[in-house]
Amino acid sequence: MQTVPFMYGKIHRCTVTGADLDYVGSVTVDPLLLIAARIHPYVQVDVVNITGGARLQTYVIPGICGKGEICLNGAAAHCFKRGDLAIIMAYSQISVDILPQQISRSVLVDSANRIIDVREYRVPSLDELANGNAESRSGERYADIIKSASGTT
Repeated sequence: MQTVPFMYGKIHRCTVTGADLDYVGSVTVDPLLLIAARIHPYVQVDVVNITGGARLQTYVIPGICGKGEICLNGAAAHCFKRGDLAIIMAYSQISVDILPQQISRSVLVDSANRIIDVREYRVPSLDELANGNAESRSGERYADIIKSASGTT
């Protein structure tokens, strides 16, 4: 059985509120954001620094609920500074057979890390994708986009 890493939850364009070199590893995240993204504490995540370009793996620890905290700790603090924009992504190893129909969740936040939207994206089958029946991120069917681009209706 073939498995692949599946990005099941992310916190998109969050603002880094701190970088603590003296803390022992991890990224501290407001539990409200973890709940919305369905990311459990102590799981491995990728953290991408949109502002500076760094990408690293660490694990999540819950911070204080409702404070909007996103703090990179330990060595990861060298790659981030307060005010940087970041993306935090969690993955699970999943069988290719059950990948279609899985839901990937994106939590969008404002500059204070308050939730402004939660979006869910369904993984299409390869047949749906090939036939143009899958939806784009904007909700349009790919077949309609292809027809529009080619001038056919």
